[in-house]
Amino acid sequence: MAVEQREYYKEGERGFATPEEARAIWRRARMSASKVRLVVDLIRGKHVEQALAILQNTPKKAARMVEKVLKSAIANAEQKGLDPEELIVKRAYVDEGPTMKRVRPRAMGRANIRRRRTCHITVVVGKPEAKK
Repeated sequence: MAVEQREYYKEGERGFATPEEARAIWRRARMSASKVRLVVDLIRGKHVEQALAILQNTPKKAARMVEKVLKSAIANAEQKGLDPEELIVKRAYVDEGPTMKRVRPRAMGRANIRRRRTCHITVVVGKPEAKK
């Protein structure tokens, strides 16, 4: 069983969370990925308490969204039996989601296409690596 787990959880891969990690994903969040990346870059590698404080004091709509995902990841870690006091934000990244295209009528029979962008916000929390 342990051998199968090691093969399944490939460390460092984006898609998986190891048994010592917990993740949360908000798919199709209604904001462009570039706006959310500005906020996610602020919390990567920080202790979860410090990351929450940063997000609560950041005056951006994206900060509220990332804060929700981070709180969900912390709750998922508690469900796995991890101590929330010693968690750090191991990985946090934003991928582009599907783009909704809408038509906006303009003068003289023309039309413009409005692109309503979405993104997928992923936060992985876990215990810090033991220093050698």
